[in-house]
Amino acid sequence: MVQSTNSYDYDLLVIGSGPAGQRAAIQAAKIGRRVALIERKSVLGGVSVNTGTIPSKTLREAVLDLSGYRGKEFYGKSYSVKQRITMQDLLQRVDTVVRHEIDVTRSQLLRNLVEVIEATASFVDPHTLLLTYVDGGGQRRVTAQYVIIATGTESTRDPHIPFDGRRVVISDDILELDELPRTLAVVGAGVIGCEYASMFAALGVRVTLVDKRPRLLPFVDAEIIDTLAYQLRENRVTLRLNENVHGIEMLEDDSGERVRLVLDSGKQIVAEKALYSIGRTGNTQRLDLGRAGLTPDDRGRIKVNEHYQTTAENIYAVGDVIGFPSLASTSMEQGRLAACHAFGVPATSVPELFPYGIYTIPEISMCGRTEEELTLAGIPYEVGKARYREIARGQIVGDTTGLLKMMFHVETRQLLGVHIIGEGASELIHIGQAVLAFGGKVDYFVNTVFNYPTLAECYKTAAFDGVNRLGFFTEKTN
Repeated sequence: MVQSTNSYDYDLLVIGSGPAGQRAAIQAAKIGRRVALIERKSVLGGVSVNTGTIPSKTLREAVLDLSGYRGKEFYGKSYSVKQRITMQDLLQRVDTVVRHEIDVTRSQLLRNLVEVIEATASFVDPHTLLLTYVDGGGQRRVTAQYVIIATGTESTRDPHIPFDGRRVVISDDILELDELPRTLAVVGAGVIGCEYASMFAALGVRVTLVDKRPRLLPFVDAEIIDTLAYQLRENRVTLRLNENVHGIEMLEDDSGERVRLVLDSGKQIVAEKALYSIGRTGNTQRLDLGRAGLTPDDRGRIKVNEHYQTTAENIYAVGDVIGFPSLASTSMEQGRLAACHAFGVPATSVPELFPYGIYTIPEISMCGRTEEELTLAGIPYEVGKARYREIARGQIVGDTTGLLKMMFHVETRQLLGVHIIGEGASELIHIGQAVLAFGGKVDYFVNTVFNYPTLAECYKTAAFDGVNRLGFFTEKTN
C-alpha cells in the first residue's frame, strides 16, 4: 500500500462529485490515500445524476414506454400506452431513479472512506483551497498534495436571450416544466439538443431544430446521421440547418404565451417554448484558478496533457471541464487515470476506442473510425452493413429502420470501426469495441455463432456483406 504524505491535510482533494470526481476519489482511496471530495450542492452526483445524464436517459425511457413508441410498428401510429401523457407521468420515474443513484453514490464514497465536504472551493495557492461551507458554517483552509478538478459544466447562456425558465429554457429547466408544450423550438443541434428534440417529437410535440452547422453531429458517421435525420423528419421534426437565430421575442395574445424566433435568413419560428442548447461552459468561475497559476479558455475549460495534468503539476482536471468528448463514461475513466498517475500507480487505457452513446430516438453508438476519417487518412477499407429489418429480432422488437455498419481494412481485414443506429445500439457497440481492442479481423464475426434471434446477429450479417463485396469470404492467407 502506498504511504500517505502527512505534511498536508489530505493526499488528494477532489472538487466535484460527478462521475469523474467520484471515480478519482475512490481510486485514490483504494490505495490508502487520505481523500476528501468537495461538493458545493446539497446532493451528490453532479450534473450527471441530478440534471443531465441520468435524468435525461430516464426521461427517454419513460417517453418510449408511455408513448408506445416501440409498438407503433405493430399497432399503428396512433398507438399509445397512455393517451394523455403529462410531465408528472414522465418525472415520476426520473425522481425515483435519481434518488436511488444519489444514495448509491453516497454509499460508495462512505464505504471507501472518502470524506465528503459540502462547500464551495477556491484556490489560495496550488496546494491550498479555501472552503466556504454551504450551510453557512463559515470558512476553512485545507491543503493537499494533489488536487483534481472535476467541476463539470453548465449550460451556456447567450446574454442576449431572455431566459425565464418557463418559455425560454435550458436543458436543466426541462425537469421543472409544468406541462408538455404542443410546439417546441430547439436551438442547437448538439448531442443534448438532438436528444431532447427526438424525445419531445416521440411524444407528439411539433419540434423545430435549428443549428448553424450544415449537418447534425458532424463527429458521427455521415450515413448514421442521414438515418437519424430521416427518422426525425418522420416524427415531424423540422430541421433548420445552416441557420442562425438573430433574435427572440415573447408573444402574448389570444392564443396564449408563445415565443418567436427570428433567423438571419428572415424565417420565423413561433412555438410555445424554446429550448436553448448552444453548448456548455466549464464550472470554473468560482475556483479562482489564477491563484493556482491556471487560466481557463473562453468557455471556462481547462487545458490538460495526456495524463490530465494542468500546467500546475500537482493539479489535474478531468471530465466535462476539459471539453470533448464530455461523456460520463469517458469522464469516469479520466478520473481513474488521473488519480493513478498522481500517485504513481500503473494504469493504461485506450482512449481512441472509447465508445460513444447518443441517446436520441433512435439511439446511436459508435467506436473506432468513421468512413470520413478513413478516407482522409488514405486507408483502404471496405464496408459491411446489416439492417435491423433483415434480422428476426429487429422484426420482433419492431425496429425495422436500425442499421449496423462496420469498416475493415481491405488488405489485413482488421476491423477499423463500428457504427450503429437503432434499438440497443449503446449495448451492442461493446461487441465491436472488444474486437477492435484486440486488433481482431472481420473474420471473427464470419466464424462466430451468435444467439438467435438477437440483434447481435447484425455483426455476422454485416461481416458477410463486407467480405462478399471483396469477392471472397474465406480468411485471406499470406
